[in-house]
Amino acid sequence: MAAPTRVHLTHVFTSSPDVVFDALAEHENLGPVFGAKITRVKDGDTTRNGVGSTRSLKIGPLPAFQETTTVADRPTLIEYKITKGSPLKGHWGRQVLTPTADGGTRLDYSIGFDAVVPGLAPVVAKILTLAIGKGLGKLVP
Repeated sequence: MAAPTRVHLTHVFTSSPDVVFDALAEHENLGPVFGAKITRVKDGDTTRNGVGSTRSLKIGPLPAFQETTTVADRPTLIEYKITKGSPLKGHWGRQVLTPTADGGTRLDYSIGFDAVVPGLAPVVAKILTLAIGKGLGKLVP
């Protein structure tokens, strides 16, 4: 099997890391970012959006799938993985937030995955890059 496909995006927000983290961690805010209908499935183990919190994503006519938060280190790091219902294998996401000199936040967003269907991974990578790249600007300033 080929090496995992990776997507990497960066975005600079004028808002502080605390504000950006809270916006990214709140599942219901992410519909415009991912171009998906998002429904909260489960709150986190100790906080609403912390480790263990799970969201269902429905993108167009595709079947819904679930992502679960695996790391929530406010205000610097969010990690998650697909835990149910996807043709992607080993899918993970990592959002690293770094303060900028002017009080804003730089987001480094990496996603990795493989696909069971040959040729699917590069198509998904392109769609993710376009949708998330466009959607991040809708999250917070």
